[in-house]
Amino acid sequence: MALSSTSSNQKSFKYDVFLSFRGVDTRRTFVDRLYGSLKQLSIPTFRDNEEFEKGKQIDELFKAIEESKLFIIVFSKNYASSSWCLKELEKIMECQRKIEHIAYPIYYDVDLSEIRKQIGEVGGAFSKHSNEEVGKWEEAVEEAGHLVGWDMRNREEAEVINEIVEQILLKLRPIYLSNDENLIGMEPRMLDLESSLGLGWNNDVRMIGIVGMGGIGKTTLARAIFDKVSFHFEGKSFVENIREVSRVSGMRWLQKQVLLDIFKDEDMDVSSVHDGKHMMKMRLPGKKVLVVLDDVDNADQLEALAGATNWFKGGSRIIITTRDKQVLTAHRVNMIHNVSFLSDEEAICLFSRHAFGRSIPIQGYEGLSKKVVNYAAGLPLTIKVLGSFLRGKEEFLWMDALTRLETIPSQETLKKLELSYISLEDDHKEIFLDVACFMKGLQKEDAIRILESCGLHAIYGLTVLEQKSLISISNQRLSMHDRIEELGRNIVRRSHPREPNKHSRLWIREEIEDMLSRNAGTDATTCIRLEQVELSPEIVMKGLGNLQKLRVLLLSEIDDDYFGTHRKFDQVKQYFPNALQFLSWEGYPVLSLPQAFKANNLVGLELPSSRITKLWESGERKVLKKLRFLDLSFSKLRTLNLDMTPNLERLNLNRCYDLRELQAPAGSLEKLVYLNLIGCSRFRSFSFIKQLEPLELQLLSLPKLDVIVESLGKFPRYSRDNLPKLQFTCFYLEKHPPSTENGQKSVSLNLQPCTKLESVSGSICGLKHLRELTFHGCIPEVPNDLDQLQCLEKLSLLSTHITRLPDSICMLKHLRSFKLESCRLLEELPKDLGQLECLEKLSLLSTGIRRLPDSIYMLRRLRSLKVRSCLLLEEVPDDIGQIACLEKLNLLSARIRCLPDSICMLKHLKSLELESCVLLEKLPEDLGKLECLEKLILTKCISLEHIPNSIYIYLQTLNNTGTESRSRFAENCCKKSSDDLEAVNTLKALHLSSISSACLGNLLFHMLDACSSKSLFNIKARLYVRRYWLNRRKQYKSSQEPRRYSCKKT
Repeated sequence: MALSSTSSNQKSFKYDVFLSFRGVDTRRTFVDRLYGSLKQLSIPTFRDNEEFEKGKQIDELFKAIEESKLFIIVFSKNYASSSWCLKELEKIMECQRKIEHIAYPIYYDVDLSEIRKQIGEVGGAFSKHSNEEVGKWEEAVEEAGHLVGWDMRNREEAEVINEIVEQILLKLRPIYLSNDENLIGMEPRMLDLESSLGLGWNNDVRMIGIVGMGGIGKTTLARAIFDKVSFHFEGKSFVENIREVSRVSGMRWLQKQVLLDIFKDEDMDVSSVHDGKHMMKMRLPGKKVLVVLDDVDNADQLEALAGATNWFKGGSRIIITTRDKQVLTAHRVNMIHNVSFLSDEEAICLFSRHAFGRSIPIQGYEGLSKKVVNYAAGLPLTIKVLGSFLRGKEEFLWMDALTRLETIPSQETLKKLELSYISLEDDHKEIFLDVACFMKGLQKEDAIRILESCGLHAIYGLTVLEQKSLISISNQRLSMHDRIEELGRNIVRRSHPREPNKHSRLWIREEIEDMLSRNAGTDATTCIRLEQVELSPEIVMKGLGNLQKLRVLLLSEIDDDYFGTHRKFDQVKQYFPNALQFLSWEGYPVLSLPQAFKANNLVGLELPSSRITKLWESGERKVLKKLRFLDLSFSKLRTLNLDMTPNLERLNLNRCYDLRELQAPAGSLEKLVYLNLIGCSRFRSFSFIKQLEPLELQLLSLPKLDVIVESLGKFPRYSRDNLPKLQFTCFYLEKHPPSTENGQKSVSLNLQPCTKLESVSGSICGLKHLRELTFHGCIPEVPNDLDQLQCLEKLSLLSTHITRLPDSICMLKHLRSFKLESCRLLEELPKDLGQLECLEKLSLLSTGIRRLPDSIYMLRRLRSLKVRSCLLLEEVPDDIGQIACLEKLNLLSARIRCLPDSICMLKHLKSLELESCVLLEKLPEDLGKLECLEKLILTKCISLEHIPNSIYIYLQTLNNTGTESRSRFAENCCKKSSDDLEAVNTLKALHLSSISSACLGNLLFHMLDACSSKSLFNIKARLYVRRYWLNRRKQYKSSQEPRRYSCKKT
């Protein structure tokens, strides 16, 4: 992405506006009120009675003119009689001819023709001047008379003042936006935020949240959007640093600031927070306002400053920045923007601005700059701090600074980030430090087990950390920004930076080995994560044995051959710390745990890929009352006795190939909810299953599945609802599943992929509480009595050989999702499908159906209808417009020629995808009535000749890529004029391809013309073209990659 930057040569001005007027005519009337309006908006304005003392030289007046961006010339009857005014005007017109100045005339009580021709009272006034400068003055007056301005005769003064102020703000907006040359990467983020603001077309009151970690640019983004759009509002207030100010000055002071900013009443007094709320509720509905509440960290702050939307006048916007998403959720803020990190290109540009005063690194510093940016990992705060610190320093100092950062982080960055940590509850601080020191990158489920083993409320705690932007969870893994991780580790180390044995958590191998080799462990250490140890087993185990308060021990990548064969390991293995609450040793090297290890406090035990054949030495049976999690997967385990683990919840024996049996007397596994026996090919006895109630059972690829099948019929009738989730992922099942009378409260049954399954017993419909049912494979038919599954919510038929569906499907009153994929022999759906009154999603992929049932209009709750690659589908039901809730409609590769007009009645439709509908010839003319339609995909609709102009009003994405060159649609689209394009006020992306150079040139010309000539034209679009030819004249250059053309107001 090419970065835009503001020229550093842009001239800055002392004043935004210079007022030129005849005092006796307008000072106490019009000019006074205009000046007041400008002052209220904090626009620096020069007015001679306040800024210019009598007796000063004209040179100083001329200097004030030169230091002003805009000029307002108020022509009145006596204006030309003042030589002082005429000298001002002559200088103003001299500056006006320069590109950075603009002058606007106002005809207060004189006619435009009098100014242009110097006749009437204006001409009479000139006749009274006799000096040689009169000729120049006359030229200046005539030139000013030809400028665009305002004629105030027969108009309301207040109306004209509002127009003048709006025009001034419009012209000043680019200046305000470019004042900070270091606003890098803001443009795309501002466009996203502007779309939520909905300015100009929505008169509701909106609260919009901006969320992100400290230093990511929330305030910068809020300030940039505030400067850009504030002129739309009658009042504005930007309240900075609410977190800190509320503690120092109190909420009453902040309430007063908002009221003062908006109403400019210096005498206003707020006696209490309650009084402030009352004043705001009474006064704010009188003005359309823009309020930014920056760095909010408590819901009470929002209650005091923006208690509810009914506090504000319609059209008002309240922007809230915070690190804590929960603050917004609690205040019912629905529009929330997460601020993203800078891209590498944006980061280099921002760093270069601060380090070199330019957009790119200077020669010789490219590599060092990249290292700094890599360290910052897209965090603007760190980039700015380091850029400013390194500016002007020699290369060897840069290298030294980078080396120092590896062990000593930037304190300025940490101070800003630590505010989020300080606000945490004590137990959440412990979770944060654990994640920072040794859990980053772990599966969320694994982290929860470790944290819960230590008595922490992990699920809630991790949610809090995520809401406060201290962690993120992606693909069910814990993630944390490098600088946040650095903060946590610094908190652990800073009290004793040179004494690791006094740290609560240890994760650096060299420090751990040093402590163990010196036998210097202390009670301060509670958690250790150690990888690739190079010490002898004797030193390691004895050193660990001295850590009396160690609660978490994570060992991995240990040389199990070295440990397992070392002659002294048997002598020292008993030194496991007895305080351990969670022990994980991947590849544990011996056959059992030592008798000396009491394990009374053990909650989690994980020994995956170990050599263990039995859990305890000499076959001892230990009482493990606290044990909840046991993982012996991929081990050599042969038998396991579980009669002393009454609180066991999760048992993972995945791929224990030698395991033959589990010994679990009745009542010993009442709390077990998860059992994994995947790949336990020698396992035979499932009798213990009878006692397991709320169990998730995974049994993949067991060759003796007939044993499991026989056991299923012996499941007891359960009295509770949280009952077995039985997942059949079985490749050897040839007969139908057995009668399931006693398993009737199963919640999920997945027959996938039972490739040899020939039929499905109707008794499967006896599962009264079944919520999800998936068939995958070659079954020829579906049971006729599916209507008995009254709790079924999700039904999926994947790659089956069915030719028809039973009508009983239409009686599934709670069905929410119905999916049919690759059922190529199925030619029709049940005619009464519309009776599925709760259906929200209907997905058909690669089926043989020719038409949708007419009753589909009855699916009042249907939100998503996807009919993809159903190559025989030729028409859409005429009544489809009656599906009131439909938001997504996808008809990929359908053979339809047109859409019914009723589709224009789908008021909630957001996405319409018609890709590869090669026969589609036209769209309904009233498609523009779909006010919610944001996305229209017409890729490869090669027969489509015309697209209605009406759709441009609300559309954000229009895609026609991949169309053959003969497509008339692409050419017609490019014939749009700039007048046509005025309607495209929400379009963000227009995708075209295979269009001629002339066509592309015409479209770009009119887009740019509309942008430059129409002040209200708000196209924020990028035009994507796969093949393009373009340069400034007539030659065109080809490219393989898509190019983006951004249309900006200049």
